[in-house]
Amino acid sequence: RQCLSARRRRGTGSPRRRRGPGERREAAGAVRLSRVPCPVPARAGGMDLAYVCEWEKKPKSNHCPSIPLVCAWSCRNLIAFTTDLRNEEEKDLTHMVHIIDTEHPWDVYSVNSGHTEVITCLEWDQSGSRLLSADADGHIKCWSMTDHLANSWENTVGSVVEGDPVVALSWLHNGVKLALHVEKSGASNFGEKFSRVKFSPSLTLFGGKPMEGWIAVTISGLVTVSLLKPNGQVLTATESLCRLRCRVALADVAFTGGGNIVVATSDGSSASPVQFYKVCVSVVNEKCKIDTEILPSLFMRCTTDPARKDKYPAITHLKFLARDMSEQVLLCASNQNNSIVECWSLRKEGLPVNNIFQQISPVVGDKQPMILKWRILSATNDLDRVSAVALPKLPISLTNTDLKVANDTKFFPGLGLALAFHDGSVHIVHRLSLQMMAVFYGSSSQRPVDEPALKRPRTTGPLVHFKAMQLSWTSLALAGVDSHGKLSMLRISPSMGHVLDMNMSLRHLLFLLEYCMVTGYDWWDILLHVQPSMVQNLVEKLHEEYMRQNAALQQVLSTRIVAMKASLCKLSSSTIARVCDYHAKLFLIAISCTLKSLLRPHFLNTPDKSPGDRLTEICSKITDVDIDKVMINLKTEEFVLEMTTLQSLQQLIQWVGDFVLYLLASLPNQGSPVRPGHSFLRDGASLGMFRELMVVIRIWGLLKPSCLPVYTATSDTQDSMSLLFRLLTKLWLCCREENHITEPDDALIDECCLLPSQLLIPNIDWLPINDGIISKLQNKQLVRLQFGKAPGLVGHTVSSQFDAFVRAPGQPKIDHLRRLHLGAYPTEECKSCTRCGCVTMLKSPNKVTAVKQWEQRWIKNCLCGGLWRKMPLSYS
Repeated sequence: RQCLSARRRRGTGSPRRRRGPGERREAAGAVRLSRVPCPVPARAGGMDLAYVCEWEKKPKSNHCPSIPLVCAWSCRNLIAFTTDLRNEEEKDLTHMVHIIDTEHPWDVYSVNSGHTEVITCLEWDQSGSRLLSADADGHIKCWSMTDHLANSWENTVGSVVEGDPVVALSWLHNGVKLALHVEKSGASNFGEKFSRVKFSPSLTLFGGKPMEGWIAVTISGLVTVSLLKPNGQVLTATESLCRLRCRVALADVAFTGGGNIVVATSDGSSASPVQFYKVCVSVVNEKCKIDTEILPSLFMRCTTDPARKDKYPAITHLKFLARDMSEQVLLCASNQNNSIVECWSLRKEGLPVNNIFQQISPVVGDKQPMILKWRILSATNDLDRVSAVALPKLPISLTNTDLKVANDTKFFPGLGLALAFHDGSVHIVHRLSLQMMAVFYGSSSQRPVDEPALKRPRTTGPLVHFKAMQLSWTSLALAGVDSHGKLSMLRISPSMGHVLDMNMSLRHLLFLLEYCMVTGYDWWDILLHVQPSMVQNLVEKLHEEYMRQNAALQQVLSTRIVAMKASLCKLSSSTIARVCDYHAKLFLIAISCTLKSLLRPHFLNTPDKSPGDRLTEICSKITDVDIDKVMINLKTEEFVLEMTTLQSLQQLIQWVGDFVLYLLASLPNQGSPVRPGHSFLRDGASLGMFRELMVVIRIWGLLKPSCLPVYTATSDTQDSMSLLFRLLTKLWLCCREENHITEPDDALIDECCLLPSQLLIPNIDWLPINDGIISKLQNKQLVRLQFGKAPGLVGHTVSSQFDAFVRAPGQPKIDHLRRLHLGAYPTEECKSCTRCGCVTMLKSPNKVTAVKQWEQRWIKNCLCGGLWRKMPLSYS
């Protein structure tokens, strides 16, 4: 009612008009749904600001928003956006590209793009490791990470259509599509929740491997395709979309399941049709070939309504609802003050056959001729002027195409798209029905919702609003860059601001966590919504769902779920001690896989099991506490390695020995869950891995005694490894069966109490408390940041619990992956993980093959899956 009264006051309301006899009715099956309703109350808004990051104002140069301003959000939660750097002295503009990690938004990597004209498009690839930028002069550049660092980028290759501005840009599809079935979020099998959709790549190499490349549409109606050949060369071809070329003001690209490309174009006028073209790309005789075909076009519904025929003269936004959904398109037409949004769908319809031809040759079944026709799904009433549109990236599969979704999933975040308005507000609407799902009022648009529209003062001057927006890959966060160049991060509630059962909200978060676990996408945006009271429940539910999967899938996801549990436990003071345990478990799994991979069968005609598998089998069967008796059952010739290899592994071997000693010494204090290492005392699988590694180390010690872990013992005759193996085996026997865990007997605890008097207990170098932003957002208070300046915020409130385990300032720092001491003030360049804070040297000091093999495991990602970022020298 408020919206209607406001429109009547402005004179924008239009009375209902009876349809004339000569006017066409809406087609059967077209759903005329949901004019966007008036804003919901602020308490049910569903969106709130998490943090804001802005530029420092400098006297001689400053960042100003470019026109047009573009941004892009990768599946690794990296955000790229553009600004123009204005130099007040030289009166020139530099077109900049900025890349940030959402966990460290102040650590911005700004690069002079080298584009001579304004940047019109940014596009991430499917892996989130490469970025395309295109400008108004027809130049396209491909940016790649330098040394796999998230804050170091370089331009590697590119293409150009000289003097022809690029209006649309996309990477070619790689054929991978995983559909989410929201209605099956309660199923136990991941195969039911997430199904692989049969989708052909845009172009394939020999053997069916997808070929990488990109496609762009220019303002003069050209389509250009660039292919990245395996040898690094770029193969480019350009073709006209149709014979009669015309101006293209707006365009978008989508892909079909058959491997074709669909391009939608508009000349910017709502009186002109929106054209669609099918583009086929092939390689013939080492040359790229492009074939185009015209598809059915459409006119916006607002132009066919006599009451609105000339009201919205310009089409301002043209978007496919998804890159792999070429059958649905979103259109927005605007005037100076208002906009209207329409959603269209392409459908197959049968052609009616005249009765005369029916009598001659009856048409039945599949023989009926079919045509493709655009039908309108939904449209809005008059809205404020739309400034930006953000579309969801979740490939949600709706079993019911008539827009009727079950009550428990109709507010699922991935079903909504975001509309930003010139008054500073943002609305989340259903991507098909355009019904309101959530709302956010910016600082310039905040007002009491229950205030009568007539009493609202009319604002003067330009309002601050988002000029570019992007939804995260789970649609739980929204990044917007406003007309002042400021970056805002918004939370989008899993319940979209509506009152849902707490179990339903948790189920939505759990469902999206599982999706990230299966796809390998970063889950930072999900953590925005995890409150401390949810952590324990989510970790348990995630473990339960994981244990329901088959053994092969569990093995694939084994490290990913541990990293996910670690990031969840970091958000609660009652579980933060387990973060160290989970990272130690990731390190243990990596060491176990690496050391076992070095074992080689003595003969080439090996049996069906590898030496590593036989080691696991024998150690699980033989429960003897004497390490030498277990070692006798192994074929020691399979453990023979070069002396230099064994010596180069000593740091990793030392960590295994130190950690076993630390665990056993902490057994008497097992009732204190705040101590790191507590969860290992009941983890039979991890204790079994430690036991296997001690056997391997014992055998290698016979070949190269200097590779053994070094202990400081009170007695020279003390066989430290035999003692630790005996105690470790006794502890392992108590919890080897997950369903029958028993308490350690008093004799074992007494022996562990004596360990500090027999051996010097080492200090374990735990990972540092991460300096990211996620832990500062728990209290739902807005955090204000500045690009280039780390926030002067106090760390996590429970970090004091780790004072006993964190090295004091001035103490030697550690390379967490190589287990090397770097000194109090490292002189070597280092890199740190954007998620867990793990630190390691940027360049390898080793030349031994086995160590290089270990380091190559972490060249692209940290052991938790996070990206690397370069750190300054003498990091603190």
